[in-house]
Amino acid sequence: MADALLANNIVKTFKKNRKEVRALKGVSLRIKEGEIYGLLGPNGSGKSTFIRIASTLLIPDRGSISIFGFDSVSDSVAIQRMINRVSVEASFFRKLSAVENLSFSAGLYGIPRREALKKINFLSEKFGLDLKRLKDPLEDFSRGMQQKVAIVRAFMTEPRMLLLDEPTTGLDPRAKRDVQNMIRDVKQTMNTTMLLTTHDMDEAEKLCDYVAIIHLGRIVASGRPAELKKQLLGKVDNPSFEDVFLEFTGMSIEEAEYQEVESA
Repeated sequence: MADALLANNIVKTFKKNRKEVRALKGVSLRIKEGEIYGLLGPNGSGKSTFIRIASTLLIPDRGSISIFGFDSVSDSVAIQRMINRVSVEASFFRKLSAVENLSFSAGLYGIPRREALKKINFLSEKFGLDLKRLKDPLEDFSRGMQQKVAIVRAFMTEPRMLLLDEPTTGLDPRAKRDVQNMIRDVKQTMNTTMLLTTHDMDEAEKLCDYVAIIHLGRIVASGRPAELKKQLLGKVDNPSFEDVFLEFTGMSIEEAEYQEVESA
């Protein structure tokens, strides 16, 4: 398979409280077309910073990212036409209905209203959303329902790559399962490449074809979930993905999250 995303030695530093904080410290990774690639790490590890660079919202201090052969800095407009992004807090006009929000978003991409409504009908049916419900204001929707609408919105533009930044964080168990099922359905039926950031071990293991563990701004391990667990055989009986994280970082994800906060 061809490369969908190729990142080479990405470095990004921010200034915080008059001191420099290096969010990414030489991150390199390769995502093959059609796969779900998980970037697993605690809050503050650099996951969202990487997603923002990949989506052309930030410029790296050093290094480069190419998406389908286009550079994220010099070819940003071309990349923006091929990708879409779903974040942990999807932004909507909450007084408007879901259909109105989706139609407005489609218009920003030059999609005629009639075509947009066809896409809304098709995608809503595909992902099991009630069209009558979509006529209600977004402010009446649960977080989980809003995330489902955000995923529908992302596919209005038929992206070749979808960037999912903590898409299930803060959702109740049922909504979380529904969003995860939407992601699986995309994988099986639309062949869209996906980069998924998460701090959920179970989500990374079950959803992703390939996982990279990021800790303190560095990739400390990467591989297929089963291969990463296999490396622990002989050290741990019936290793879990939590054991994998512990092996490569020296701490649990809760301890790592505390360390990320302390080092910021």
